[in-house]
Amino acid sequence: MNYDAVTSYLVQIERFGSRPGLERIIKLLNFLGNPEKNLNVIHVAGTNGKGSVCSMLQSVLMNAGYQVGMYTSPHLERYNERLKINNQDISNDDFTDIGEKVIWAAKKCVENGTEHPTVFECLTAMAFLYFYEKKVDFVVLEVGLGGRHDATNVIKKPLVSVITAIGKDHQDVLGNDIESIAYEKGGIIKKNCATVLYFPNRLVYNVINEICQKENSPLFYNSNIKFKDVRHSLDKMFFSIETDLYTYDGLELSLLGEHQLYNAATVLTTVEILKKQGVVIPESSIRQGLKDCYWPGRIEIIKKEPLVILDGSHNEESAQALSQFLKDYLNNKKITLLIGILKDKPYKKIIDTILPFAKKVIITEPDSPRKLSASELAELVKAYPVEFIKCPDIKEAVELAEKLLSEEDVLVCTGSLYLIGKVKSYLSKRGR
Repeated sequence: MNYDAVTSYLVQIERFGSRPGLERIIKLLNFLGNPEKNLNVIHVAGTNGKGSVCSMLQSVLMNAGYQVGMYTSPHLERYNERLKINNQDISNDDFTDIGEKVIWAAKKCVENGTEHPTVFECLTAMAFLYFYEKKVDFVVLEVGLGGRHDATNVIKKPLVSVITAIGKDHQDVLGNDIESIAYEKGGIIKKNCATVLYFPNRLVYNVINEICQKENSPLFYNSNIKFKDVRHSLDKMFFSIETDLYTYDGLELSLLGEHQLYNAATVLTTVEILKKQGVVIPESSIRQGLKDCYWPGRIEIIKKEPLVILDGSHNEESAQALSQFLKDYLNNKKITLLIGILKDKPYKKIIDTILPFAKKVIITEPDSPRKLSASELAELVKAYPVEFIKCPDIKEAVELAEKLLSEEDVLVCTGSLYLIGKVKSYLSKRGR
């Protein structure tokens, strides 16, 4: 097989959709020799902030001199983005080699009476095999959906389980209330393995603490965070932090938005746990790691004159984080919003949160069969005192937005990662 054949196969099996459960991935990995059993894993679940936390952890460990694999989802432009070593996407040649082995194993599953693995299960197996063959020191492993029944949850003894901010998303699978969702995310907590929890609310804490007690998992979280000297620009954030576990003065963070301070606190707590386990992580590596980290499509500035921002906000909490950023960084700026949302997301709450900041709205459609049509979204936008234009084609929507912007204006593209990926790809091809 060549690269195109492997990616085409993965595209074809996307029709299987998402099917929670571990039976398929377990049998798939059995045929591959169980590479996941030989990896040092930091397992990360949560509703919001998983990718940012993974990116920071990878950057810190990489700056400490380690080979670090990172597996995240979804991708913005290519499957390769999901599998990284030291922040470099897997090459086409390695993707082809690993993919061919996993496709062989998937077909063996079917021959032996098991359902064909889903595309996420195949990519997860590819990540485990790739990181095993490359002999990485650590794997930063992001959960795809939930935790308890997610394909990544075949990991039996992680170095640490990390649970980021929990909010309401994927409620059809995870439950309608925050406690049910926290319970599913808490499925990655393992017996006698440490757990780190993002700055929690009481409902989330109660659920996670109960699971930790049952599994004899030491629970660490920052209930007493003090941020000081917080400053920000459109390039970095600057802050000092004091908690019961650690104190750092004069940190720099390349990810933008107040919510990233709490993600950074979660990372710093995780680093403390790793250090207690004997992992050598100098303070200089921590500082440089936070300064260097990069996570695309999340309040990502891709152009400055005029200012163009990509943000994959697709639930209520991430929309609130974006609105806080707009308030803190771009108050009184003329903002044009390019937005497209999936119909299974809380689109009314998303636009309620973001639209008050916009002077003009361009309504488009994400590249997904689950898209909310531009016409349906327009019907909701009509209720707001804002000028709007319907433009379902993403490329045409971007071109229209650019024509409407002056050098002092701001374009914010948001609503879905499926939208952001296409916008980013289109602008990249034009050298922006």
